[in-house]
Amino acid sequence: MGESSSGTWRRAGFAGAAIGVLAAGAAAGVAVERLTVGRSVRQKARLALDATGPYGGLRGTPGRALADDGTVLYYEVDEVGDGDGAEVPARLRRLFGRRRPAPVTVVFSHGYCLNQDSWHFQRAALRGLVRTVHWDQRSHGRSGRGVAQAGPDAVPVSIEQLGRDLKAVVDVAAPEGPLVLVGHSMGGMTVMAFAEQYPELTRDRVVGVAFVGTSAGKLNEVTYGLPVMGVNAVRRILPGVLRTLGAQAELVERGRRATADLFAGLVKKYSFASKDVDPAVARFAERMIESTPIDVVAAFYPAFAEHDKSASLPALRDLPVLALAGDRDLVTPGSHTEAIAALLPDAELVIVPDGGHLVMLEHPEAVTDRLADLLVRAGAVPEATTARTEPGKS
Repeated sequence: MGESSSGTWRRAGFAGAAIGVLAAGAAAGVAVERLTVGRSVRQKARLALDATGPYGGLRGTPGRALADDGTVLYYEVDEVGDGDGAEVPARLRRLFGRRRPAPVTVVFSHGYCLNQDSWHFQRAALRGLVRTVHWDQRSHGRSGRGVAQAGPDAVPVSIEQLGRDLKAVVDVAAPEGPLVLVGHSMGGMTVMAFAEQYPELTRDRVVGVAFVGTSAGKLNEVTYGLPVMGVNAVRRILPGVLRTLGAQAELVERGRRATADLFAGLVKKYSFASKDVDPAVARFAERMIESTPIDVVAAFYPAFAEHDKSASLPALRDLPVLALAGDRDLVTPGSHTEAIAALLPDAELVIVPDGGHLVMLEHPEAVTDRLADLLVRAGAVPEATTARTEPGKS
């Protein structure tokens, strides 16, 4: 092993140690669990949740769009009238009273290390009522690996590229009619990049935007609820370490499986704030995140340090905007959502109590109701209706 390679692995070892210290809180929780629950029992519980968990099973009409670098982007469309016919009237009344939504397409963009199924609850609530598009970002879910990120001429993923990917999906899945763009975390950044790069399309067709648990920049200041010095030390070396680990993907995946308990503890700590999260929901989130290969994690990570779209947000000033976050989000803190709202004075700012980063899974009704209100404000539903209008009232 050459000197440079040896040095890289030495840095990887230092990073591993630092990350281990930072993960101590989650590890301590796992250690307590191990005192009372055997490893085989925990493994059986995970398998049982995988087999019976009802989340992530909604499917729509599939389609594929081609990104500008040739990457195949997978999406699904739920048309008005899809879903369980018997449930549609009840959901329609709960969300929109007696009024039917006007023609609009709601496009959902998911976050880092997730996939389109992360919107499960919102998809179930809107299914059959409003036309929706759910897509997997490049290298996530059922979409293809990023072509530009492969081979000797590979280039890093950029948020700008993700904005162009969203444009490719819109061109095929929703080529005409008004749009409401919804983005969580990285998906919100994708929406910002779309708006920045396609101002005319945004002005002509976008009638509403929802930012959920996302950021317009300064992610290099986030401490993840940990000591600043430790976070800064890890942040300096983590990109190089991830590249090294990405080159040893098979080895890393085996290590991931061997440390499943610790991984589950970290996912829960950084995804949810509530103490009583449904175990099936927690396992659902864990499965989505663990299905993201380490080389994909490595390819996307540097883009977040460079992300800064605060200057582009005023272009959305005249649109109905929802800015929503959990009050205990450790990944994209609520202060980042407040900063977005400050640049868009007419935006509805919602901070969900006892909410973590995956607030749309943790408090689904709170998020769905606010999205329904956004559709009302966007003109997709007559303004006289609100998300909580009772049947027979206006």
